[in-house]
Amino acid sequence: MKKIKRRLMKVKKVILWIAVIALLVALRTANCAPKVEQNTGKSAMYEQIQIFSDAITLIQQNYVDDVEPKKLIYGAMGGMLKALDPYSQFMDPDTYNEIKVETTGKFGGLGIEISIRDSLLTVIAPIDGTPAYNAGVKAGDKIVKINGELTRDITLIDAVKKLRGEPGTTVNLTILREGENKLLEFPIKRDIIKITSVKKFDVMEDNIGYIRLVEFQEDTEKEINKALASLEGKKISGLILDLRDNPGGLLNSAVDVSDKFLDNNEMIVSTRGRQKDQVIEFRAHNEGVPHNYPVVVLVNGGSASASEIVAGAIQDNKRGIVVGVKTFGKGSVQTVVPLSDGSALRITTAKYFTPSGRSIMNDGIDPDVVVEQKEYKEAPKDNAGDIFEGLDEKDVSAEGGSAPGGKKAVTEKPGEKTPYDHQLSTAIDILKGIIAYKDKGING
Repeated sequence: MKKIKRRLMKVKKVILWIAVIALLVALRTANCAPKVEQNTGKSAMYEQIQIFSDAITLIQQNYVDDVEPKKLIYGAMGGMLKALDPYSQFMDPDTYNEIKVETTGKFGGLGIEISIRDSLLTVIAPIDGTPAYNAGVKAGDKIVKINGELTRDITLIDAVKKLRGEPGTTVNLTILREGENKLLEFPIKRDIIKITSVKKFDVMEDNIGYIRLVEFQEDTEKEINKALASLEGKKISGLILDLRDNPGGLLNSAVDVSDKFLDNNEMIVSTRGRQKDQVIEFRAHNEGVPHNYPVVVLVNGGSASASEIVAGAIQDNKRGIVVGVKTFGKGSVQTVVPLSDGSALRITTAKYFTPSGRSIMNDGIDPDVVVEQKEYKEAPKDNAGDIFEGLDEKDVSAEGGSAPGGKKAVTEKPGEKTPYDHQLSTAIDILKGIIAYKDKGING
């Protein structure tokens, strides 16, 4: 009996500590509210704390097994944060340390950005050139199992832990894909993920420049400066900035990229939260030579976060045309707040807004010109010579061996031909029209 009483006293102290913290948070939040709202808020908080206290006491007194207070409190905080949104989470000390400090050794990954959408673990985008991308994982895929274990109610942090591992080891993903009538299995070998922000830059037909940007990192500005310098040295007449399947990255890098194409002091993005210091505006400070040629930004459902910031800035400032399909809609700021016992809260403290005031969160960016991607290859043209060539040669190996006369029979390998890119082709046509319109001096 004495043991139970001591345990209850311990629980009461924990509950009191939580009540004090909750009250302080409530009072801090209420400082900006009118007096009546402050009183109402405090009263409601006291009532809810009392319910929480009663629940813990009942569990301690009546639950079939003895439960440590820490387990109850950690479980309650985990549920509390999970109830807010998919990105807010409670991290116990071990989880927090994993995120805070890179432990010794190398960790392999798959190269996918993930989120929780409609309670399902969802691929925002596979990053170009990574194991997941090469295996055929697509933006919007729902991961229903990891190594045979269901992902129901999984947190983002737990999902990352399961996906990460020793380089060279395999993780099996079971995926639900829209339009498929069965689950898809993807065994993917983990690897060290090394990403170059600018995957490709080139000059296309009619002297149109093209930059494929796959993620926003610390070196993104340096890489895009190099790409722009090379393209502009070839006198490009317009630019396609391809942000498809770009899951985002660093806010500052998104601001730096947007800055290349906007006039000085034009708005790029703003963040808004409940506190005054969470309301921040990011504006262009372009003091160099303006890149004033026509711009088309390509986006799709895998374009998220920093990609949406760039697309929104270009679109709202009427600096270019956004082409493709609606973006993912990940536009929030998370702040990690350490607690006294080594655990931490990761909470959403602000949301991103485009220059015109549109919220990116969940809404995404709607393109100016909607263009769905078409999954097919350009049909080869029939050629009489190609059709009849080799029909007389009976000894041609099925695997591409030597034919009589010393000729090599060529077998096309899967994936060798570049698939027809309908969205890119449409973006080129749009830019051609804009350039022709501009060159003729037609006034709209």
